[in-house]
Amino acid sequence: MIQLFALVMVIWRFNNYFIYFYVFCTFLSVLALLRILSGKTNPAYKIGWIIPIMLFPLFGGLVYLMFGDYKLSKRSKKKVHIIQNTMNQSLSQNEVVINKIQIRDKNAANQSRYIKSYSYCPVYQNTTSEYLTPGERMYERLLEELKKAERYIFLEYFLIKEGLMWSAILDILVEKAGQGVDIRVMYDDVGCLLTLPSGYAKQLERMGIKCCVFNPFIPVLSTRVNNRDHRKIAVIDGYTAFTGGLNLADEYINAYARHGHWKDSAIMLQGEASWSFTVMFLSLWNSQKKTSEDYEQYKPATRPAKVFVCDGYVQPFSDTPLDDESLGETVYLNLINTAERYVYINTPYLILDNVMMTALCSAAKRSVDIRIVTPHIPDKWFVHAVTQANYDVLVESGVKIYEYTPGFVHSKSLAVDDEFAVVGTINLDYRSLYLHFECGVWLYQTQSVLEVKEDFLKTLELCQPITIEDCRTVKWYKRLGRSILRVLAPLM
Repeated sequence: MIQLFALVMVIWRFNNYFIYFYVFCTFLSVLALLRILSGKTNPAYKIGWIIPIMLFPLFGGLVYLMFGDYKLSKRSKKKVHIIQNTMNQSLSQNEVVINKIQIRDKNAANQSRYIKSYSYCPVYQNTTSEYLTPGERMYERLLEELKKAERYIFLEYFLIKEGLMWSAILDILVEKAGQGVDIRVMYDDVGCLLTLPSGYAKQLERMGIKCCVFNPFIPVLSTRVNNRDHRKIAVIDGYTAFTGGLNLADEYINAYARHGHWKDSAIMLQGEASWSFTVMFLSLWNSQKKTSEDYEQYKPATRPAKVFVCDGYVQPFSDTPLDDESLGETVYLNLINTAERYVYINTPYLILDNVMMTALCSAAKRSVDIRIVTPHIPDKWFVHAVTQANYDVLVESGVKIYEYTPGFVHSKSLAVDDEFAVVGTINLDYRSLYLHFECGVWLYQTQSVLEVKEDFLKTLELCQPITIEDCRTVKWYKRLGRSILRVLAPLM
């Protein structure tokens, strides 16, 4: 909105040259349309941009070139290659582990190989995974592990907000920094735009905490404003790691009731798989800070015996919007398309493209039990309206939809057939799947898979089912509004 205001002011100030400006902008709109049509982006994303450009040719093309054009510059490509090469060199697959999976299930081995090929993160065995829900439980475990830190603590979060949760964490960080522990905090600038005071990074630096602000927001023609760091990562000493839906703010632990009861979840890893999260963090940190470090010095020297207790396979992964691979969506699609018995999904947003919609409906039609839990109390009304706009097609195909009546569901989890699960930061919407930096953990035959399933079934007891009658009784004007929002969903 700031940039749009600046653009209007320029037009008003130089109104004598408006005709030239109009011709120039129309020309840009034509170029934008040609670029969109010839691109390899998602068809729904193309339609979402084509409509406003044709309706508003004066601003449409210019806005697209500012916010919607994701062709990488040479500098950005170089940065991506550096991150990918660093991760590839720092992470190697133990072939014994992947061969064990191959013997058990070729499909599982293929999914694991895909994740390794495109996120460079291998699958591990010597790792304990613990599913943590609600957010209060994750908060307690995080504080416990932070207090045990001896070498380093790396925190990377989309949102940090001053309050009870962050104060308790910050006290530990300051104490550990005084003991010589390497403390680093990275947060997204847009995510924290309204939750942290200006210059907060310098405040943390004065406390002995190294800080990095991801993709600083500049309100003047910022072409990469949509690429946000939506990851949530905490790494302690290289052998303990957390990820999941929780940001570091009071509503995530229900210390502040923002949208009713906040239902969230996370996964804690202890063991070899934590190294992947260490490398993920350092790769993005060095990319943003333009530094180069020897990652080997951060490998854990010794590990407690308990972290080697494992009953399955664990594979962290990261997804970047700066390549042509929609890794997060493909991980979900692989699990949905190969499911035999059930797929249980928790998601705060259900904004689906045609590929994901088809996968869910097709699975339900072949008698797979597809159940999805969404919020009853939304955090954004227009996004929830798009979520509800997708109910009709899904329910008609046999997908069971439930809304969490006590409040807002922020969990991002998927459980399949008592064999697989994914817990991470990836929402079922266009931003998570195409625009944001994301991460998650693919789980195969671990005890935590059953914990994800059990938690889902308990959550259903607090939900109301959405029936086909509910979908058909929606007022015509609401249907119209939802249809319009659904077309523009890729831009939200």
